[in-house]
Amino acid sequence: EVQVVESGGGSVQAGGSLRLSCTTRGFTYCSRYDWNVYRQDPEKEREFVSGIQTDGTTTYSDSAKGRFIISRDNANKNTVYLQMDSLKPEDTAMYYCQRRDKYGGNCIGANYWGRGTQVTVSS
Repeated sequence: EVQVVESGGGSVQAGGSLRLSCTTRGFTYCSRYDWNVYRQDPEKEREFVSGIQTDGTTTYSDSAKGRFIISRDNANKNTVYLQMDSLKPEDTAMYYCQRRDKYGGNCIGANYWGRGTQVTVSS
């Protein structure tokens, strides 16, 4: 069974930085998948923050553009990082990683979510 694990959350002051890591535990034969990072404030709906596709294409929400960078570990394709700079109080939320497998070959479109890591930015 595959489990997604997030790490790297914490508490920082506005203007600070954090780096989130998303990785999986367990094994599948699927080697083609996209990674996405979402966040959710208790009083809001879950929102997309950033994603990186299996071909390396990256996407960002408007709020993340210019401040966050998502990347994949070259040595371990199973791990991605979200570098978050210039953090603002409105970035405070629980951050969740999603691994979404492709279809075809050894991949059946499985969808895995982590339990989240809290990011708190104080003013």
